[in-house]
Amino acid sequence: MNDLLTPPAADGSVDLLRIVIAPSAILKTKCRAVGAGDDDAVRALIPRMFATMYKAPGIGLAAPQVGENLRLIVVDVGPEDKRQPYALINPEVVAASDETSTREEGCLSLPNQFADITRPSVVKVRYVDQAGARREVDADGLLATCLQHEIDHLNGILFVDHLSMLKRNMIMRRLVKEQREKRDGGR
Repeated sequence: MNDLLTPPAADGSVDLLRIVIAPSAILKTKCRAVGAGDDDAVRALIPRMFATMYKAPGIGLAAPQVGENLRLIVVDVGPEDKRQPYALINPEVVAASDETSTREEGCLSLPNQFADITRPSVVKVRYVDQAGARREVDADGLLATCLQHEIDHLNGILFVDHLSMLKRNMIMRRLVKEQREKRDGGR
C-alpha cells in the first residue's frame, strides 16, 4: 500500500470519534509508540480518524485528540475534490530547514481559536505506513506546518504552547468561556 490512502466514504458509513477539547490531560501527554500488538486497533482507528477529521472539518488529526495514547496522525491538505490523505504511524521529524515561515494555525481540540505560529519551512518526516513499510516525506508549505502541528500533539504540545504565556492564557480563557457558553446554551 502506498502512503496515499483512499479516504473513507462520504456517506458517513464510518463511525465518527469524539474530539477531545482542551484543557484535557491526554492532550498534554507524550504518546507511546505504536507496536506490533496495536495493528488491529490502528487499522480500525485510521478510517474513523479520517472521517472525523473531514467532518469537523480539519486538515489533520492526532490520536490523542480522539482519546488514544498512540503515535498516529492523519493529514490531508488537498482540496476536497483532490484528496491527498496520509496516515503516519510513529512519525518523527528527522530534518528541518533553518528557514522558517509563519502561518495562522487552529486546532480541532481548540475550536475557533487561532494564532500565528512560526515553524521550520521545510521538514523531512519519517514514519511507518499502514502496510508496515518505513517511509519518508519531504514537506513544505501547508503540509510541513500540518505535519509539525500534528506531531507536536504526539508529544503533548499544543500550538498555543508556541506562544507567549500572555497570548496562550488569553486563548485558553477564551476557549473555556466559549465552551462553557456552548454547554450552558448561551446563557
